[in-house]
Amino acid sequence: MNIDQIEHKTEIDMSVELAGIRMKNPILTASGICGYGLEYLPYLDLGKMGAFTTKSITLEPRDGNPAPRMAETRAGLLNSIGLANVGVDKFIVEKLPQARRLDIPIFVNVAGRTVEEYCEVASRLDEQDAIAGLELNISCPNVACGALEFGVDADQAGMLVSAVRKVVKKRKLIVKLTPNVTDISDLARAVVDAGADILSLINTLRGMTINIENRHPILPRGVGGLSGPAVKPVAVYCIWKVYNEVAGKQNIPIIGIGGVQYWSDAIELMLAGATAVAMGTVMYVNPQAPLEALVGMEDYCRRHKVDRIADIIGTAEPPRAI
Repeated sequence: MNIDQIEHKTEIDMSVELAGIRMKNPILTASGICGYGLEYLPYLDLGKMGAFTTKSITLEPRDGNPAPRMAETRAGLLNSIGLANVGVDKFIVEKLPQARRLDIPIFVNVAGRTVEEYCEVASRLDEQDAIAGLELNISCPNVACGALEFGVDADQAGMLVSAVRKVVKKRKLIVKLTPNVTDISDLARAVVDAGADILSLINTLRGMTINIENRHPILPRGVGGLSGPAVKPVAVYCIWKVYNEVAGKQNIPIIGIGGVQYWSDAIELMLAGATAVAMGTVMYVNPQAPLEALVGMEDYCRRHKVDRIADIIGTAEPPRAI
C-alpha cells in the first residue's frame, strides 16, 4: 500500500484517573474473573489493561461452594462460587508478588463474615505497596445481624465502610455496590459519607434457575449472582443514577461493571458516569474482549472528535421527558 493511502490516526489520550490512581486506559478486569492475575496470562496480556482486580480475599482460606458453581442462562451466567480463595496470608506471600509483575494498578477485592474480619484483612493488605486500592465486597452476609447482607442496608454498609476506613490509611478504598436494593443512591451516599474514595457498580443480581426434569435448582445453594449481557441495562441505569445524584456532585469516581461485552457497552457506561469500566463474564467466551474494546473505544473518540476519553464521562443527555 502507498504510504499516502494510509489514514493518519490521531493519538487519543486514553488515560483516566481514579482518586489519584492513574490508569493508562479505562478498562480493567472485574473481580473473580482472572483469579489472582496469572490464570489468564496464556490468553490475555493483562499488562495492556488499565488495572487488574483480584478475586475476593478473606481472612482464612475458603474452599467455596460445592459444584456446579455456574449455570448458563440465555442472556448471562449465574454463579455461586462461595468466595473460594487461599486466604489473606497466603495471598500476600505467594500470589501478590506474581500479580505485581503486571506493572498496572492492582485492586484487591476484600470480603468477610464480620466487621472485624473485613478490618483485619484490609489492615494487612493496606501495608502492601504493590496494591493500589482495596475493593470492599459488601454483598457478604453479616453473621452478627442474622446473615443480612451488609450491602442491602445503607446503615450497615456505612458502619462497615467507616470501620474499614479507620484501618485503611495508605490505599484507596473502593466500595462495590449491589443492585439488590430499593434505592442504590441511598447506599452510595452512605458509603461515600463513611469514607469511600471510589464506587464500583454493579455487583451481580440475585437469580435462580431450575432443572425442569428433576425440579431441583441447578445451583446447589439455589440462588446465584446473575452477570452478563442481561444485566447491562440495570448497570447503565444504576451508574447514571448514582453519578447524577451522588458521585458526580462529590467528585467520587465510578468503576462501571455489568454486562460489558463490546466497546459500545463500555462507552455507554462511561457516558452514564463511569470513569473506568470492568469487564468480566465476556472473558469466559473471549479472553481478548478487553483489548478489542479498547480499539473500538479509540475509534469512537476519533469519530466524535474527542481527544481525551475522560472528556466523555457523565456526558449522557438527560431523558427528553424530564
